[in-house]
Amino acid sequence: MKNLFKVLFASLLLMSCSAETYSASLEATTPDPAASMADFCKKYPRPVYKNLKRISYASNWFELYQVADGVTAIYEPHQWQEVISYLIEGKSEALLFDTGNGIADIKKVVEHLTDKPIKILNSHTHYDHVGGNYAFDNVYGMDTAFTRDRQQGHANKDIAIEVSQEALCKPLPQGVSVQNHEGKPFKVKHFIKHGHIFDLGERQLEVIQVPGHTPDAIALIDRDAGLMWTGDTYYAGAIWLYAPETNLNQYSKSLQTLINEIPNFKALLPAHNTPWEQPEVLNRVQAGFKTVLNGKAVKKSQGEGMMEYTIPNEDNFSFLMRDEALPY
Repeated sequence: MKNLFKVLFASLLLMSCSAETYSASLEATTPDPAASMADFCKKYPRPVYKNLKRISYASNWFELYQVADGVTAIYEPHQWQEVISYLIEGKSEALLFDTGNGIADIKKVVEHLTDKPIKILNSHTHYDHVGGNYAFDNVYGMDTAFTRDRQQGHANKDIAIEVSQEALCKPLPQGVSVQNHEGKPFKVKHFIKHGHIFDLGERQLEVIQVPGHTPDAIALIDRDAGLMWTGDTYYAGAIWLYAPETNLNQYSKSLQTLINEIPNFKALLPAHNTPWEQPEVLNRVQAGFKTVLNGKAVKKSQGEGMMEYTIPNEDNFSFLMRDEALPY
């Protein structure tokens, strides 16, 4: 697991530096993760956050930003994954899209922001997006076997490294440690399908299934506001397509599904790193992915059965994939 973290940290460097700088870093001796993380943390906050309204909230873990009317990004900037959850408010109800790593109390944050009834929906059920689900009663999930299985949570041994020195920019919240951090089990109360509409009161959110990253991956759409939440199908950084449940053919089709929606939106709101991206970037992601599948991307083994594919003249994203034959 420790070696895998070093691999993942190498991919994290790509999120904050140019491709040229990144290549140079890979040629050097692998740095100590803790020292590298310290250097990485000096680069923050990311420039995009300077253009957003920060919401005052006393926390050593979360930062809150208003990204649109009735939309708050709940950002975890002090842990290497930089998870972003979103509170989306209508007139009568609110929806929390993802609940983060489960390292700090996201329910307390939500209760600070709104007194409306809360519905929980996950962009997908990887552990870093469902960590706070256990604290809520009204959890919605996609009607897939993968979603049902992920309700069981994750043992400490599987995710302890997420709260290790190597993964952090700042100290952990009080009471959280490498010894006790776990992904707590949760219960999905409502299973839903593609096309489900959440009516929050003068705000409707549409669910579209975009499998690939996981079988239960979704995008969430507010057509009236011109916003699309992309989960992990797209974010600025090294896009994770390595997990056993990832399906590259499905991912390619889902990219096209999102691209078909581009004319309807003014912004993408991803689940990591930055909460506001231009929809047109999806065209570059699709072109880059085709470059990978055509065997024309620059590839480099990252060990642990992982291959990183970078695209010439593109430093906004790369693809981390299994070291196996591609579906050409």
